[in-house]
Amino acid sequence: MEYSRPLVKILTFSTLYPNKNQPNNGIFVENRLRHLLKDTKIQAIVVAPVPWVPSFFKKSKSYGSFVSIPKVETRHNITIHHPRYLVIPKIGWYITPLFMYLATRNLIKQLHTKEKFDLIDAHYFYPDGVSAAALAQKLKLPFTITGRGTDLTLIPKYFLPRKMIEWASKKANALITVSRSLKDILIDLHINPDKIISLRNGIDLQTFYPLKTNNAAKVYSLPTHKKIILSVGHLVENKGNEFTIRALGSLPHDFHLVLAGSGPEETKLKKIIHDLHLNDRVTFLGQVPHHDLIKLYNAADCLILASSREGWPNVLLEAIACGCPVVSTRVNGTPEIILKPEAGILIDDRKPESIAKGILELFKNLPSRAETSSYAKDFTWKETSLGQEKIFKKICKEHKEKRS
Repeated sequence: MEYSRPLVKILTFSTLYPNKNQPNNGIFVENRLRHLLKDTKIQAIVVAPVPWVPSFFKKSKSYGSFVSIPKVETRHNITIHHPRYLVIPKIGWYITPLFMYLATRNLIKQLHTKEKFDLIDAHYFYPDGVSAAALAQKLKLPFTITGRGTDLTLIPKYFLPRKMIEWASKKANALITVSRSLKDILIDLHINPDKIISLRNGIDLQTFYPLKTNNAAKVYSLPTHKKIILSVGHLVENKGNEFTIRALGSLPHDFHLVLAGSGPEETKLKKIIHDLHLNDRVTFLGQVPHHDLIKLYNAADCLILASSREGWPNVLLEAIACGCPVVSTRVNGTPEIILKPEAGILIDDRKPESIAKGILELFKNLPSRAETSSYAKDFTWKETSLGQEKIFKKICKEHKEKRS
């Protein structure tokens, strides 16, 4: 039988990708790729670089998980390579694109010789997209970069990274953003609007949906006669957990806050909770496996997202698909998700009084869980997958014609 080659074979390149030791890292990139492969004839391999960490750090809480990440692994029938790149604290951020390029160029050259991929599909503009631009030039291949959030909302505020992002953007065959607001940021960087396409993330309705029975309250020791406000994400400043905790203090005592996530602000947040005498009204769950979040969304009465910046926050659609309405700050991609009352409400700032007012407003006119979960049906992955396929096919066709 004659070998039939896929229409397009891509190499997905990103540090934001799950691995054996960090199964939640960049899961949104993996989900996007999985649905692309499921919905189209595209094939892919993944190169997901990880920082090089000496073996004597293997017991370190901060760095130990990097030591034993396998060089090659398979997830969902996708082969993932994890080359190691050097990271130098403090000053290293500015030269990480170079170190990442040097650490991956031989591997990617070997993979291209063997796999004959047509295009490099990079996710996150800096440092990943900058390194991918150099790799694509080395191999004389077309490439795309997908902007996902802080790579465009935060990093371009720094001069050198911004200049490198601008360089990579101008070299790219196409730029993809997960929200229209991120596209506007690229335009503000003087990138040609004609090469920028906005393709939102989707929601897998077979992963997130209303449960008929749910044991989350028992498993996570949640109060059963309280209004559960859920926050999912890293415990970092820009997520606004401090303001949510302070808002809780002004809400009636039948409201209970559940924080699912870990991060550097945990100690600070626990002190605030203690100082405000809210210990019995807040539950810390730590890091929760992504596949278990369905139970929490189904147990919660609302999700709170008090971020100062977001690209396309997947937690909003995950919660909505489970019938859990949301209260979110109006930042970047969030207004593109919360379009109707059954999805939830937007607040204009993350002051504690604004958060409290938003939560009370939601509960005053709380939509049914059926109405909320039904809203998510307009956000499946199919449209995004077909949009990516169209872009990749067009780029590869133009590249082939240019070289012939």
